[in-house]
Amino acid sequence: MQIAFLTLGCKVNFYETEKMIKAFKNEGFTIVDFDKNADVYVINTCTVTNIADRKSRQMIHRAKKNAPDALIVAVGCYVDSDHDIEKDESLDLALGNGDKSEIAKRVIEELIKRGKMIKTSDKVTEKTYTESDCASGRIHEDAFGTDLHKQRTRAFLKVQDGCNQFCSYCLIPYVRGRGELKSTPADEVVKEVKEKVSQGYKEVVITGIHLSSYGVSEKGANGFVHEKGLPLQNLIKMVNDIEGLKRIRLGSLEPRIITKEWLEGLGDCEKLCPHFHLSLQSGCDDTLKRMNRHYTTAEYLERVELIRQYYDNPAITTDVIVGFPGETDEEFERTLGFLEKVGFADLHIFQYSMRDGTVAAKMPDQIDPSIKKKRSEILIDKSKEWRNNYIRLQDEPVKNILFEEYEMRNGLKYLCGFNERYVRYGVDEKTAQMHEFVSGKLAKVGDGLIIF
Repeated sequence: MQIAFLTLGCKVNFYETEKMIKAFKNEGFTIVDFDKNADVYVINTCTVTNIADRKSRQMIHRAKKNAPDALIVAVGCYVDSDHDIEKDESLDLALGNGDKSEIAKRVIEELIKRGKMIKTSDKVTEKTYTESDCASGRIHEDAFGTDLHKQRTRAFLKVQDGCNQFCSYCLIPYVRGRGELKSTPADEVVKEVKEKVSQGYKEVVITGIHLSSYGVSEKGANGFVHEKGLPLQNLIKMVNDIEGLKRIRLGSLEPRIITKEWLEGLGDCEKLCPHFHLSLQSGCDDTLKRMNRHYTTAEYLERVELIRQYYDNPAITTDVIVGFPGETDEEFERTLGFLEKVGFADLHIFQYSMRDGTVAAKMPDQIDPSIKKKRSEILIDKSKEWRNNYIRLQDEPVKNILFEEYEMRNGLKYLCGFNERYVRYGVDEKTAQMHEFVSGKLAKVGDGLIIF
């Protein structure tokens, strides 16, 4: 029985997809690429923006159009946010985030109901197909499963779930536990990292829906019980001590977790990448207040400067929303000026997307789409300039590039990967190996390392 997966959205979704893949492998399923012939298609959805919703719907409909006889399954945040999703005729099974751990069981039950699998005692097996099935291309005798684990050199580890910040624009607290915070015990995380290392992974990305709340079980006066982030700090230290692991990268962090004590406590963690993704969203205090963000631009900048005291040329990256309700030209200019002042290594830029059920959806002064588009284009152009400024600061020879994928460019095939500061490089495929760490000097195309 062949099954294909498509993952949309955040690193947490990618981690959860890998968990689902493992569950189906244990049941004897073969994993194939999403554009290949399969009996089951699973779309791990996202709902962070209206565009994410639309993409989720498009992928569901595309899968059904391409394989009308296959079982089409949607899981995740879009399922939890759209209460009418089960009316979608392209969809055969819809499972929210709380049901992801049950997906193998639920899919098998549906396949048995459809007569495509049979159950004898406690054993479930694929229904025997006829010669005509094979001839039609429905089943391939030489079909093989793409092992997604082997394609990755970085393993995503979800150690935390849920968010209780309730930003005025965001649905995630409502579709990810409705404000409930959950953390994976540190010993379980260490065990999983050791398993990943034994499988050949060299880098792990520690992530969560609100990673800075790792270890928090109750909401304190300012949103945190552990204001200094000690549970996360201790977890990083434990992972750092795992033999064979080469690099640790962190997911998005709340700026307030960055303190002198927190950074000093990580001083001996030599495997921790000097790459910090600090959520910002706006460089204007008035906009941040309407967003219900819990810091000011001055506090944010203070955290960035602290990081730069403890790490040499760290990569500071962030997310920015343009066109939030009430954002005037003056407020946008303040954001632009603040971004310039911080000197980010990279930006993720989003146009504000109205989400029904959020506070921001009811706010006055919604911004015209053409204005949002124009502001987004300005920031995209500026972000390219700022990224190039950061890249020019990289020392040579460039160190510790971990190659993980191929890319064609101008008719040439390159092996590409990232250094510890998340700058992407490429090299002639004949001069390096996948999953290998390489250091070298920058050069012209075809003559050595190039920046992608």
